Amino acid sequence: MASFDFDQAEGLRRMLAGPKPRVVTFLSATPSDDKAAMLVNLGASLAQAGNEVMIVDACQRELGVARHLEMERHVSLMQVARQECALNQVVQQAPQGFQVALLARDGVVPRTGSDEQRRLAKAFDVMVKGQGGIVIVDGELNREGGFAVPMLADSEIVVQVSNSATSITNAYALIKRLAQEFGRRPFGILVTGATEAEAKVVYDNMASAASRYLAVTLSSMGSVPADEYLHRAARLGRTVVDAFPLAGASVAFRRLAGRFALPGMAQVGRHGGGAGFDAGFNVRVGS
Repeated sequence: MASFDFDQAEGLRRMLAGPKPRVVTFLSATPSDDKAAMLVNLGASLAQAGNEVMIVDACQRELGVARHLEMERHVSLMQVARQECALNQVVQQAPQGFQVALLARDGVVPRTGSDEQRRLAKAFDVMVKGQGGIVIVDGELNREGGFAVPMLADSEIVVQVSNSATSITNAYALIKRLAQEFGRRPFGILVTGATEAEAKVVYDNMASAASRYLAVTLSSMGSVPADEYLHRAARLGRTVVDAFPLAGASVAFRRLAGRFALPGMAQVGRHGGGAGFDAGFNVRVGS
C-alpha cells in the first residue's frame, strides 16, 4: 500500500514553505484537440519564460493534454486516492518543459459526493499545494454541471472560444451554466483562431451579453491567431514557440504567457476581477 499519509505530510510542508500556486482551469467551446494543443503551447511558453508549470488533465470525455502528449497511461491521481500508488509517482515531466499529471485514467472519476471523490479531492489539493508556480487544469464540466474536483470551482476559470458563431453560442451557454452552478463571479475569455481585431469583437459582444443578461463580468485574457505554423509544428511533434519562434502564434503565446505569469495581474477567480478590452460593441450573443 502506498504511503499516502507521508505524501500528505510532505505536501503540507511544501505548502507552508513556499508560495501558493496559481490555479487556472480552462474550459473550451472549441474542439477538444484545439484546447489540448493550445494548453501545450501555453505551458511551453510559460516554461520557456522560467515559470514552474504543471498541467493537470482533468478531462472525462474530451481529448485532454495527457492523451494529446501520449501520456494517458501514466499513474493517475485516482490511483493515489485508492492508495494504489504514491503521490510522487503521478507527476510526469513532458519534453516541452512542463509537468503533467493525470486526474483519472480513461476519464473515469467517482460520483459526486462519494467518499472516493472526497479522497480524490484531498489528493488533488495536496498535489497542487505542493507546487510553487502555475497549475493549469485542462478541465470540463461533468454531467451534473460541476467539476470532478470541487476545489476547481474556486480557481480562476478561463473559457476558450473561437470567432465562429457556433463556438460563441456554445461559450455563452457554458458561461451561463457556470454562473447558474457556481453563482455570479468573473470568468476569463481567451479567443483563438482569430486576429486581434476579430478577437476584440468576439470578446466585446460576449462581455456585453454576459453583463446584460447574466450580470456576469468577463475579462479578456488575450487572443491567439490562426497560424499555419501551429499545424507545421504539430506535425513535427513540437510546440510552435520551439519550432517557429518568430511565427505570429509564437508571439501571441509568449504575450499570453507573460499575462498569466505577472504576479500583479488581475485575477479571475471567484472573488477576483480583471481588465479586458475596452467595451465598444453591444451586439447580443443570445440569452
